[in-house]
Amino acid sequence: MVKNYFFTSESVTEGHPDKMCDQISDAVLDAIYKDDPNARVAVECLTKTGFVVVAGEVTTKTYVDVQKITRDTILEIGYDKPEYGFEGSTCGVLAALSEQSPDISQGVTEGEGLFKEQGAGDQGLMFGFATNETSELMPLPITLAHKLTQRLSSARKRGEVWYLRPDGKSQVTVEYENDKPKRVDTVVISTQHHPDVSLETIRRDMIEKIVKPICHDWIDENTKYFINPTGKFVIGGPVGDAGVTGRKISRSVKSKLLMLLE
Repeated sequence: MVKNYFFTSESVTEGHPDKMCDQISDAVLDAIYKDDPNARVAVECLTKTGFVVVAGEVTTKTYVDVQKITRDTILEIGYDKPEYGFEGSTCGVLAALSEQSPDISQGVTEGEGLFKEQGAGDQGLMFGFATNETSELMPLPITLAHKLTQRLSSARKRGEVWYLRPDGKSQVTVEYENDKPKRVDTVVISTQHHPDVSLETIRRDMIEKIVKPICHDWIDENTKYFINPTGKFVIGGPVGDAGVTGRKISRSVKSKLLMLLE
């Protein structure tokens, strides 16, 4: 059976509100584990216009400044100007952290609770596999999508493209022939931008400075480009959308099969 199909994967930049929440939770976890590797940390975040809520359960022997960690993370992402509508130094930060419930603790601590064996807390089911499509051992669509968002962030932080702002995403559709990647069929780039730049300029720069350096081995004359397809993306980040930890799982992997060809 010939297995020809298109496969699309999406990635978001560090300024996407969901990814912001992931990074804040990760930063709190890292700071605690640095001093207390035996800590138990379950931290969730929510962000919207002007505020961040950091909530969860933490059992640890150390102390970390959650307010400072949150603000430093937001500023490092790039929300460092009031004109963006969200700014790390001035946004509200509400920390609602408490110690792990003893009822939960006895279920995940060896020798406590009803069973001798150590249990588990919140559980998730993940599956995956390595592939030789790329040196990263990940499928080509998600590898290219990640590299595009990384390129967006680096171009912004280095000042290569002056009008870029922190929020953005990419989607890459790869055509497969006999189960092997053949070409990039479609690239979508949506990037937050300064209000005084034209869509024509954004489209030209995104194709020449972002897409082609990353996808040059896979694009051809029939590759389709959709750059800021809504026509405008000035309002972004937590102003444009709410963010919640866990909606963009590790490295923002989110893939879907578009269609199968006979």
